[in-house]
Amino acid sequence: MFGQRRSASSKEIGSLVGAGTTLVGDITFSKGLRVDGVVRGAVRCTEGEKGGILVVSEHGQIEGEICAAHLVVAGTIVGPVFTSELVELQPKARITGDVHYRALEMHHGAVIDGKLVHCGDTARAAEGLKSASPTTRSERPGEAMEAMPAVVVGSSA
Repeated sequence: MFGQRRSASSKEIGSLVGAGTTLVGDITFSKGLRVDGVVRGAVRCTEGEKGGILVVSEHGQIEGEICAAHLVVAGTIVGPVFTSELVELQPKARITGDVHYRALEMHHGAVIDGKLVHCGDTARAAEGLKSASPTTRSERPGEAMEAMPAVVVGSSA
């Protein structure tokens, strides 16, 4: 019946990095994560290519690698992006880094400063997620990266 089918945009978001919060370190999440604050480190979905949605709100910022099946961006990302399903870029979205995607929805005003790499089939997109190194971080010139602890967010159900 009506309303019984769940779409990609209705996936459960069970975790939140709130406005005014800054996390330094890698985050691993399951199902869904919304970022309204700042994350300095990689953000990866434990389900990899099978599921998981990451939402970066208009005030959200992530500096690090992103790995998720579905990504919705209204804020800022600095780092490579790997998705196996869909990337949705809202009008104020800003990405500095290469974007690996299967499907892309980009609204007028969104900006990508990097390469767009289309992964036409799920196998190629999944391979991109798997090949994304868990220690990959972009270094700014003259800035040494130090080891960052991992932060695990979400339920273990």
